[in-house]
Amino acid sequence: MGKGARKKDPKKDRKPKVRDVFVARPFEGLAAEPELIAMREFVPSGTARLTLADDAERKITLGTVLPMAAAAFVRSDGEVFIGMQVQTRSSDISRDLGRSLRWALDAKPGDVLSVPDTTSEPVEGERLQDLLAADAELEVTLHEDFSWWLPEDSDASGDVAMSLERANAAIMPTERLDTGAYWVLAGEKAHLRWVWPADENRLLQALARLSAAGEIGLGDETRYAGSFRAHGLLVPVWDLDPEAHAREWAEPAKQLGERLQKALESLDGEPLNATERRSRDGLIGRQLTLR
Repeated sequence: MGKGARKKDPKKDRKPKVRDVFVARPFEGLAAEPELIAMREFVPSGTARLTLADDAERKITLGTVLPMAAAAFVRSDGEVFIGMQVQTRSSDISRDLGRSLRWALDAKPGDVLSVPDTTSEPVEGERLQDLLAADAELEVTLHEDFSWWLPEDSDASGDVAMSLERANAAIMPTERLDTGAYWVLAGEKAHLRWVWPADENRLLQALARLSAAGEIGLGDETRYAGSFRAHGLLVPVWDLDPEAHAREWAEPAKQLGERLQKALESLDGEPLNATERRSRDGLIGRQLTLR
């Protein structure tokens, strides 16, 4: 080493460590939060148009599952798709989706992003909250199969054809009843799964109030089954009569939603009584946490 040469500081040569802080409620602040969670967790085949904050006319389609569970792709006709249900994730799903969206905006027809970027160092402006119009809701369209992967009058081939066949075989009949509320026929059982954008503790108290009053069901042949946590929100689940068609539950679900909203509002002026607290304790015992 020549005179005056400086030794390298190994600490300065290291790449900055990525802060991978878990975000419990990744879609908070977006009006579309309930539908985003539903599309991520249990809607089988669905699409919705995303509204960009800086370009409301740009057509971006959000899909539940893309071919080969890809994070994003640009179809041969130029339409951009972002996938919700992928095989890898980081500590912040909103950031993963935002990165996939930014990739897709610059991609060309035929380009595919197989997996989301879950390892790059976080930077400002890359989450969905930074890229989408915060007050825009999602209008989810449900499909009986995954033919929407392809342009009109096109046929699948190769890996896409095999992925399409597998995906179609896994679809359970599903209908949307309300915002975040979905009827699903799972084999011999039917359920209502409802994503509510409310604080978990308050929602449990409201459900307990309805339970104590005998108003938590949707009518005969129904029962409150429990709830699971998904991305920071509580998702109540009801068992329904599998012989009834999905449309028969639309009005009962609407009435239940109204009762639940009133129960939430009543909590501000009237705390739970002893009977309602016992009901709440019973509801807490029937929960499953999903991440």
